[in-house]
Amino acid sequence: MAQISNSSNSFYNFIVKDGNGIKGLVDSGLSEVPKIYIQPINERINKQDSKPCDTPPIDLSKLNGPEHEKVVNEIVRAAETLGFFQVVNHCVPLELLESVRDSAHSFFNMTPEEKVVYRNSASPSLKMRYGTSFAPEVEKVLEWKDYINMVYSSDEDALQYWPHMCKEVALEYLKLSSKIVREILKILIGKLGVKLDESKIENLIGMKMVNMNYYPACPNPELTVGVGRHSDAGTITVLLQDGIGGLYVKAEDENNGGNEEWLEILPIHGALVVNVGDALEILSNGKYKSSEHRVMTTSTQSRVSVPLFTLPKPTENIGPFQELVKKDGYAGYREVLWQDYMDNFYETAHDGKKSLDYAKIKSG
Repeated sequence: MAQISNSSNSFYNFIVKDGNGIKGLVDSGLSEVPKIYIQPINERINKQDSKPCDTPPIDLSKLNGPEHEKVVNEIVRAAETLGFFQVVNHCVPLELLESVRDSAHSFFNMTPEEKVVYRNSASPSLKMRYGTSFAPEVEKVLEWKDYINMVYSSDEDALQYWPHMCKEVALEYLKLSSKIVREILKILIGKLGVKLDESKIENLIGMKMVNMNYYPACPNPELTVGVGRHSDAGTITVLLQDGIGGLYVKAEDENNGGNEEWLEILPIHGALVVNVGDALEILSNGKYKSSEHRVMTTSTQSRVSVPLFTLPKPTENIGPFQELVKKDGYAGYREVLWQDYMDNFYETAHDGKKSLDYAKIKSG
């Protein structure tokens, strides 16, 4: 640690400006968490204050058999309540999931000099960037996470600009997981009594990006967060966990007067996590829940997670479906240009579901 003085500015410059990330800081011989990563007490994650989510995974293969309607109802109920569920027997081969995880570790285990060429300021393309935390320029406390963000525009761009050890498996993961998203979105919209043509469905998930998130082993995980409290901005997210765990979702405790509690989404071998994003909550006029969630770090080993985010195209106007407004008798959200929503989302630090306030119509 000789090259870094013990000040927040020095740490910030080393981690963010110089592009070393939290991985670079850990590799430099870190023995305790710097102040710039120590969360306020109310933001820390206490595993003892949560409980495992005991909802069984949904078997997507049964959509093609006599239990079709039962599985449809399971998906709808999960979207209406927790906003998170796990799926098995999907279309993504287990071997591919293993390769995706391995490629993420390969990227983050490169030298700082190799990774730094992908930084925001240096990356040869807006379709690929390497960064740390969520919005370090505006965060008071940083998140214990490095990431790469790969935005899809075409196969050619992906194969040209995404990192060589990630691009082929990430592209295949994106394509196959997008099939899951499309199938689930059609089910959820259909159950709302709304009819959309294929082009409209594509516009609602037309922006796609794969993130590879890396959480190095942390000397004091109880003081930090890997990702702070937030809801996803997009339509539907598909998440690959790596078996170590650490994903927590806020839920209403039906047995305790509706008080809120944190549930851990325990990893299930071969399963993918699916969750509702802000856009789908807006479109459904609040029927489907974009739940607040966060990630805990661990002291035992480094871990990765790989979400596919599907979002509306930036030029789409997103508001509650008119069929629902008519049926419900009110609109809970205003119509927003999706690019404006995204600009607002990325300009502020994670703070629960406050990003959704941008579109909410305040009662009274």
